[in-house]
Amino acid sequence: MIRRDFLAISSAFAAVSPLRGRAETGRDALTFKPGVLAEHLRKGATVFLTFKASWCATCAAQTRVLEKLKAENAADVRLVTFIDADWDTYGRAQFATRMRIPRHGTLVVLKGDEELGRIVADTGEEKIRGLLSIATAAARAG
Repeated sequence: MIRRDFLAISSAFAAVSPLRGRAETGRDALTFKPGVLAEHLRKGATVFLTFKASWCATCAAQTRVLEKLKAENAADVRLVTFIDADWDTYGRAQFATRMRIPRHGTLVVLKGDEELGRIVADTGEEKIRGLLSIATAAARAG
């Protein structure tokens, strides 16, 4: 390998590697896969679960609002586990049916086996702020 290529690759890796694991801090969302939700709930985490689709304008608007609110409340959101479930993959899955998820653009806050709050297809900042407040309060309570 040419030294210049090695240095370029090493520099790129060094720049990206501190970003690994950021999802666990609550700021970035984990990607849903079977078992991840149950694992975090079993550990006692407060989970902010988002059902979204890449093609959904409502989902994109919710994401923009949620990211803004997360940035404003960085210390509190570190206590919450955010999980994004892809609607196209998991929207009709058994767990989504059991949770009565009606459509993409559904945001749900969970702790243990209890649902603490839900928003369906609403992009209003105050509603999303309220749901995020429920999540952070539950996370702070332990």
